Amino acid sequence: MITVVIASRLREDRLGYLTAMRASLTRQFVPWEAVIALDGVSPDRLPAPLAADPRVRTLALPRPVGAACARNLALTQVRTPYMNWADDDDEFTDDAMSVRLNALESAGVGWCAGWSEDQHPDGSTTLWRCPTPPGRQEAGDVWTYWKSPADTIPIGPTTILARTDLVRAAPMGGLVQGEDYMAAVGVTNLAPGILLPVPVYRYRKHAGQMTAQAGYEHLEAAAREHAWQYGRSLRSVLHNPRARAGDSSAM
Repeated sequence: MITVVIASRLREDRLGYLTAMRASLTRQFVPWEAVIALDGVSPDRLPAPLAADPRVRTLALPRPVGAACARNLALTQVRTPYMNWADDDDEFTDDAMSVRLNALESAGVGWCAGWSEDQHPDGSTTLWRCPTPPGRQEAGDVWTYWKSPADTIPIGPTTILARTDLVRAAPMGGLVQGEDYMAAVGVTNLAPGILLPVPVYRYRKHAGQMTAQAGYEHLEAAAREHAWQYGRSLRSVLHNPRARAGDSSAM
């Protein structure tokens, strides 16, 4: 029913986390697969539990291409009706897939998301409630809760379970960071969905995470601006008749 798409360079400090991600998938109550895009690294380095699991498939890329490109290339390998982006150092809650899949199919919407938790090194968690309110969201509504590029993003990209065709229509943006912001506002602009007031994803806090790396903040403002403008323009084109007719003053 569901494919989880992950990009990884199989860094030594993340192998244990990747194994934990797979373990969190084994606790789900619905059938799943995982496609791991190996960003310029050999499959030989894949941890044994993943290498031995027939539900885990790999796409070995011949050279590093970056997370956005690796994820999009892995998207071509998805063969299930629903999919979820994920990072190689995070985890899903035990009922993440079932609770969202049930809500999505019951309501007949294109996507379902939830809240996330920051998982700290000591094992404790802190709940993160995204700015988008719980409940049904019509296509284009989610972006309206992102008031400016500098504000908190409106929804957690990795909390979104969506129809695969929607994700193919709004994949990862071509950025070196912030590409997942574009994927989130893209999918939520294309179809209505539901936000559940329950945590479905655990975002691991550690020294090796991308947001903790030197220089990350140098491009963050530009990435946010690009993703915010993309969301605004997409919403205008899709949901404004004047914009669809080619009236530039409607943008």
